[in-house]
Amino acid sequence: MLPIDPIAELAPSPRLLLGPGPSSVHPRVLRAMSTPLLGYLDPEFLRLLDETQELLRYTFQTTNALTLPVSGTGMAGMEALLVNLLAPSERLLVCAAGFFGNRLEEVAHRHGIEVTRIDKPWGEVYAPEEVDTALRAHPAKVVALVHAETSTGALQPLEGLGEIAHRHGALLLVDAVTSLGGLPLRLDAWDIDAAYAGTQKCLGCPPGLAPVSVSPRAREAIGARTQPPSAWYFDLELLARYWGPDRAYHHTVSATLVYALREGLRLVAEEGLEALWARHAANAEYFCAGLAELDLVPFVAPAHRLPTLITVRVPHGVDEAQVRTRLRTEYGIEIGAGLGPLKGQVWRVGLMGHSSRRENVTLLLGALKEILVRRD
Repeated sequence: MLPIDPIAELAPSPRLLLGPGPSSVHPRVLRAMSTPLLGYLDPEFLRLLDETQELLRYTFQTTNALTLPVSGTGMAGMEALLVNLLAPSERLLVCAAGFFGNRLEEVAHRHGIEVTRIDKPWGEVYAPEEVDTALRAHPAKVVALVHAETSTGALQPLEGLGEIAHRHGALLLVDAVTSLGGLPLRLDAWDIDAAYAGTQKCLGCPPGLAPVSVSPRAREAIGARTQPPSAWYFDLELLARYWGPDRAYHHTVSATLVYALREGLRLVAEEGLEALWARHAANAEYFCAGLAELDLVPFVAPAHRLPTLITVRVPHGVDEAQVRTRLRTEYGIEIGAGLGPLKGQVWRVGLMGHSSRRENVTLLLGALKEILVRRD
């Protein structure tokens, strides 16, 4: 039985997505998503899978054979790596300084993984000697950090941490959801053993896939397990049998999302990683200079400020939710609110992927100026 008033054709309002994610999808990616489907074992589709993996290896800056997109959002990548690298009762050390460090602990606990957690105030980062000290005090199979903490806008330096982890017999696991494609990330050069990301941030794609990459050292640890991972759907060796030469059925991947990711990664390769990183850095610098002219202050100090996600302190006396509402209703711009202890204290502005363009920054700064000058 049809409703009395038939549901209208889909016509979402135009939005400029400058929040913590998703970011705006590149027009070429949208076109790719309209391409007719192929079967998951069609030889043409299998070739596209191989191409997607090669492009992912370039973007991760790795030669890791086990590099593929897990079906699901970035959190699927987090869960997949946790349950493959760690069996119940094995120990994870989480170096937390924001919401997604907390999430690593929460997901690990649900799979029976033993978690030791150290903390820093939100917005701060860890020095190498702090990670070294933590591993001395709390030996673990895996140590995990968030490269680009989306809740705070802080950039965690990673160089040297892989060597520290290996010295203590640990693997280094990195959350790269808000960094892959937007700022330097070199898995092989930095001895990172495993990393996961999302497609909806700096890659200019919709959410729905979680790129992951696992080093030979980490894959050896997975192979040495005495029991399979606690999540069948996220068993990386089973997934590798489909994404690799065996082509063994695991689940029906979304051809549409694979098309989107492949095109997004083609755009990354065409621009070149160095140029892509430089674009994100330049637009962030331009935005912060504009904030200064409005007497607005970023939450994170310049030395550790993300170029892809900038947290802006809400001025005293300003209704931050009202500003976000007016940006959306009057200008068609979306920015994000603060999380956890930063709720009501900051706005989160994402300048990622196709959204990271100078004209978008100019529009947002102009809109903020009009709203904050005539708030009444």
